[in-house]
Amino acid sequence: MTHPNPTPSSLLSRIAIAIGSFFAILGDARLAQGVLRLRAGEALAADAPPREVRVEVPVEKIVETRIEVPVERVVERALEVHAPTAALQLLGLLQRQARFVDFVQEDVAGYGDAEIGAAARVVHEGCRKVLAEHFSLAPVRSEPEGSRVTLPAGFDAAAVHVSGNVVGQPPFAGTLAHRGWQAEDVRLPQITDPQAARILAQAEVEL
Repeated sequence: MTHPNPTPSSLLSRIAIAIGSFFAILGDARLAQGVLRLRAGEALAADAPPREVRVEVPVEKIVETRIEVPVERVVERALEVHAPTAALQLLGLLQRQARFVDFVQEDVAGYGDAEIGAAARVVHEGCRKVLAEHFSLAPVRSEPEGSRVTLPAGFDAAAVHVSGNVVGQPPFAGTLAHRGWQAEDVRLPQITDPQAARILAQAEVEL
């Protein structure tokens, strides 16, 4: 900012200033030092040109913080819905070959053990025939029953059922009580009318 040039003082004014300054200098050491600097040619602070002073101000580092919330991964599992046709087919085969539905639906409370045993023999033979014709079955475990087996970590829990004193995590060591069964192939007959599979055994009318 530039100040306008002051109006020159008159002689009387300068005399008054000199007299006032004289007594002021006598009583003020700092003023006296300032007058000496002025007389030596030092510029007044107001007349000194502005000086550019660079001051480095540390800027706080901005750190962006992101809060990541773990989101449970949603695993979509396709639910397999089986049509009842295959189950009805199997029941129909067991009924035709082994009279299975007749046997299970019969109230056997009034029959003797010998009669039930004789009927069970027929049902067993027919059911065994159906399984042999329409399924390929194999044991889940190849070891003989009663042998010691070890189930490693990650074993197929759908294929092996663990019972008894189950503590901790696998591997588990135990005795094979049952080898299990698994179907390696299914050979049910082709049908043209799914509704017809609901008839497990035809009603019989004797004329």
